[in-house]
Amino acid sequence: MMHPDTELRYINDEIGYGVFATKFIPKGTIVWAMDDLDQVLDPAFVEKLDPLRKQDVQKYSFKDQYGKYILCWDKARFVNHSFYPTCVATMYDLELAARDIHPGEELTDDYGTLNLDEPFDCLPEEGANRTRVMPDDLLRYYPIWDEIAASAFQRFTEVEQPLRHLIRPEHIAAIQGITEKGHSLDSVLHLYCQSHWRK
Repeated sequence: MMHPDTELRYINDEIGYGVFATKFIPKGTIVWAMDDLDQVLDPAFVEKLDPLRKQDVQKYSFKDQYGKYILCWDKARFVNHSFYPTCVATMYDLELAARDIHPGEELTDDYGTLNLDEPFDCLPEEGANRTRVMPDDLLRYYPIWDEIAASAFQRFTEVEQPLRHLIRPEHIAAIQGITEKGHSLDSVLHLYCQSHWRK
């Protein structure tokens, strides 16, 4: 589920829609949390879908570390890619604001964390030395993303968390360890799909 202070907006014909902040969202805020309305689809099920539905599932979902497709039920599936994303993935089935996000700013992810099956060509971004998202980007960039997530977690207890109730029970102790006891967070490297390890 996306943060409540966001809305879906049409950008243009090339990009389509995106998710934008309607109010100030400070760094460290949970901007997305997986919830029980999100669909978890087995790859064998997706493979057997008719071409139209299969195409849409592959376009609007991401893969978890077990190779399952996660199809978000709300506007989260419209979050666009950026090499300078405003959101950062974690190992705890949630994303945090990587920096302060101001009203009217787009919420974006680096698709390198999403276990893509195929390379993804991107629109040019000023200053970016990457032009494509590769299926193995997690193996290259996880130290950077871990550092961004660790910095965001430093603000976690200082900001309002309207999605806190969606933290999954199996992650509560780990998050408390990070935010209250200074424990290291689990690396997003572990999000790398197990099926990719076998290739």
